[in-house]
Amino acid sequence: MFEPAIQYTAMGPWAPRHVSWLEMACYFGGALLVAVLGTWWILYRGGRIGLDEPDTRRKLHEKAISRLGGAPIFLAVGLASLVAGYIGGLGWTRWLPVAICNALIFSVGFVDDLKPLGARVKLIGQIGTALILYSLGVSIDILSNPFGEGSVSLGWWSLPLTLLWLVSIPNIVNLIDGMDGLAGGFGLFLSLTLAFLGYYSGQPDVLVVSLAMAGALAGFLIFNLPPAKIFLGDGGAYLIGFFIASVALFTSNKGSIIGALLVIIIALGVPILDTLFAIIRRAIRGVSIFNADAEHIHHRLILLGYSKGGALAAMYAVCLALSLVGLSILMIKGIALPMVGAILFLLALGAARYLGYIRSWSNFRTQINETMERRRQREFFRAYGRVLDFEVERCADLPSFATLFQHGLERMGLSMHPQTDTQPEILALGGGRYFTIHRPVDANDLAEWHLRIDVLLPALERCLEKWKSLPSSYEIESAAVPPHLPLSVTT
Repeated sequence: MFEPAIQYTAMGPWAPRHVSWLEMACYFGGALLVAVLGTWWILYRGGRIGLDEPDTRRKLHEKAISRLGGAPIFLAVGLASLVAGYIGGLGWTRWLPVAICNALIFSVGFVDDLKPLGARVKLIGQIGTALILYSLGVSIDILSNPFGEGSVSLGWWSLPLTLLWLVSIPNIVNLIDGMDGLAGGFGLFLSLTLAFLGYYSGQPDVLVVSLAMAGALAGFLIFNLPPAKIFLGDGGAYLIGFFIASVALFTSNKGSIIGALLVIIIALGVPILDTLFAIIRRAIRGVSIFNADAEHIHHRLILLGYSKGGALAAMYAVCLALSLVGLSILMIKGIALPMVGAILFLLALGAARYLGYIRSWSNFRTQINETMERRRQREFFRAYGRVLDFEVERCADLPSFATLFQHGLERMGLSMHPQTDTQPEILALGGGRYFTIHRPVDANDLAEWHLRIDVLLPALERCLEKWKSLPSSYEIESAAVPPHLPLSVTT
């Protein structure tokens, strides 16, 4: 499978030592305790920084909730790693590249939790961190058969494949972090899977750090299960994903366990499938793959009648089952791999139908045509929104722009004033300002209308900058916004 190039110290190759069950329990329990205490401190002493404020769209929690849940996880794993390295004698110097880069990726997400950086800046930070880890000697250099003879040297392909692995896994974890307890629970199962791989391959350092991450996540989940008191934030999601990706590379260095990454890929089946559905869904609709929506697998399960707890339990069960499938394939030397692959493919198709992504196989072509028509309508809205944005610059005064703005809304089928069979929608602007738009009550779902109406935001923001006012008497203050509009499910 994959064999990363790991740099060794001048002292010679590191020799593993046995880790007792008591030590395992201490690392797991110690990390859990640190995470619990750290999370408690953020909740009750952390002040007002890093709060995720509710809105009237996707964030429907009742009050502001901290997004700094990654900090106590990072602290717990870091302390456990230091203890393992300097007291436990588990080769801390071998882990310096992985430790440094995990700290860097956590920092990128943590800064974003405090003050949004933007998708491009975060992606640059992720790629930069992956490049640093690659330059420090942790890379995918050889593709080998994990269950037989033969291998292929990747040559220059080593760099793009390593970057793809190290960047995609944190983003996959971050993408599914839209439901209380989901990303943290998946991270817990995957960390335990890595711990088993470390135990199975005779790598006690992998076993210990993975148990530390599992303990930290278990402590965090006490406060993150529904209803969540604290969120992972990008810092926590990136840390979990990069930890899994980097430690899996480290683990696969052993010849006896070169299928480690295959095990992780199978265990990540649910988030990978969710990401694949999201990419296909957004590509067909013509929206950015970074555009959040409320159509992830957990949202679909809730629409099918599951409670939040039921949906979470169902996804936990699937993640656990896939982790066991991946480990069993490794342990039986891949004999059943082709059959398992075929079964997983059929299950993915069945999941698409059950979750409603495909309404009917017989009417699949009709569904695609309807989706493409919605895409054309959205492109029209997007184009007209850009025209209105330019008109702000061209108009000499607010009344002139207001006339053009009203005409543009009519072309879009919208209005600034309530009419028969219309539904009010609230656009949140900068500085705590809000603007009401009335849209038709029709067969289009709420998320579709949000995508269309949001194209007006740039023009309205620019209007505020230029004239300090908006082209409507229906401007309202934040206090007038209904606190619990039934707009959409949280993503």
